Formats: sequence, C-alpha cells, structure tokens
Amino acid sequence: MKIDILAIGVHPDDVELSCSGTIMKHIALGKKVAILDLTLGELGTRGSAELRTKEAMAAAKLQGVAFRKQLQLKDGAFKNEDKSQIAIIEVIRECQPEIVLCNAISDRHPDHGRAAQLTADACFYSGLIKIETSANGAKQKAWRPKAVYHYIQDQYIKPNFVIDVTEFRDKKHEAIKAFASQFYDPNSKEPETPISGKEFVDYIDAKMMIYGRSIGVKYAEGFTVSRYMGVKDLFDLI
Repeated sequence: MKIDILAIGVHPDDVELSCSGTIMKHIALGKKVAILDLTLGELGTRGSAELRTKEAMAAAKLQGVAFRKQLQLKDGAFKNEDKSQIAIIEVIRECQPEIVLCNAISDRHPDHGRAAQLTADACFYSGLIKIETSANGAKQKAWRPKAVYHYIQDQYIKPNFVIDVTEFRDKKHEAIKAFASQFYDPNSKEPETPISGKEFVDYIDAKMMIYGRSIGVKYAEGFTVSRYMGVKDLFDLI
C-alpha cells in the first residue's frame, strides 16, 4: 500500500505521545499515514509486550492509520547495523512514504536517539539500488523518502518547525489513553514510572502550548530536521 507518511517509533506509544496530532491532522487532509514500531517495548516497567501490542493496535484504530506494523527488534539492545536497517528498509520500500517521522535526535531514554539515527540511515540506504530486498518473493524497488523529520519527546529541543494540532488535541489524548497500562491509573498496582503520574498528560499539553504560542495557536507539535527545508514561496511559512 502506497502511503504518504510513515511514523516510526522505537517503542509503542512514542508516536502517540509525540506526533499523533500531526498524524490525525494529515489523515483529515486526505493523506494516508501508517505507523511502524521498531520494538514491542518489552523492557517497559509496566504491562507486557503482549498487552502493549493490543494497546498499540487500539491506538492505531483511534487515529485512523492505514496500518501499524511491529518489527520486534530487541528493546534496549537493538543496534544500528545491517540487519536492523534492512528490516526498516523493507517496510519503507513496501509502502513508499514521501515523509518519515521518527524519534527525537536525543532524549532521556537512550533508545530514542539511537532509533533516530538508525531510522535516518535506513531511509538513506533504502534509496540505494545495490541494497537488495524482497517481499513476498518479489524484488523490491529502491525508494528514498523525500524528507525525514524528528519529533520531540521527553526533553525540550528547540523545534525547526511546528504543526498546529489544536483541533486534534482531544483525539490525541484518546490515542495516548489507549495505552492504559503505561499511564495514570489510580487503581493500578504496577510500579510508578516517570510517565505514570497524574500530571504527565498535563506536561504533554504544556509542551504543546509552548510550541503553539510561537505561531499564535493553542496547541502544536514540534519537529527538527537534519537538513534545511525548501518551500515554494514565503507564504508557505506563514
């Protein structure tokens, strides 16, 4: 299935926390969007890989994405190496996204920065014809996304651009809450984590408000780029 945007996260819920507003906005604009989880998040303190997968699929349905795949790389131990790159390349070549959204370039969780570089490298190598991959017994054609944008996660990073997601703030909350095992639940007997407190979703809102203020809207999501962006004219920047 040819898609417009592929959102990649190393853990289930990375995408929902950081760029689900942007995803849903573009789906509403008629774009096809898909999600790729690199791992099952099996090292997470709360829940289990099986439960997080169920939650991830529920969140995908809420957002209206075309599909969600999970590569099952080893959480916490994956490397930026040929095997991991090829697994991502196969998905990129299968769905041929124009844009890839991926993890923050650096963050509190060491997996995030490593996944950012792994994904960016895979996007580049996916365009090399001498790297051969196949799907369903057929050779895949080389494909390189036109742009790779990194969403911002736990730590503050000054964005290179922001997207107005005010209209989708409530739906973003619904997508996050689909991961019930990970976030605030007063009846949970699971250990507390940095993201399980009642105030965590307030922090997500506060960050979106900071990004929104700079462009005169209530809520926005921020992204960084590795290369500068090109626009057709100055009015694209308003």
